[in-house]
Amino acid sequence: MLLDNDAGRLTRPYTVSRGRTAASAKLDLLSLVKSTGQLRPSQLEAEHAETLLLCRTPVSVAEIAAHLRLPSMVIKVLLSDLVECGAVTAHAPDPAVKPSDHNVLEALLNGLQRRL
Repeated sequence: MLLDNDAGRLTRPYTVSRGRTAASAKLDLLSLVKSTGQLRPSQLEAEHAETLLLCRTPVSVAEIAAHLRLPSMVIKVLLSDLVECGAVTAHAPDPAVKPSDHNVLEALLNGLQRRL
């Protein structure tokens, strides 16, 4: 991905996802994604490799989107590609945890702030 510290991202998000707007895997913003170790980042295109590097430990879709500064839909498309090729696994959030729970939202915010 091309970045300019002053101008920001030089590559449009739709080019990163090759114009795709729908993810093939069912992913929620709170879904946890983790690398399987089956593929090395060097075997992938730059955007997929950068995404895979963030998945060494379980990480949420929202955290990846914040770290890469890309819309969540673009990240979901990239992650879907990685799920399909076996590079990552994705797990839906625990249905017992309500996404609107204040504690969950606070934990998500704290995690995002640590990443940035």
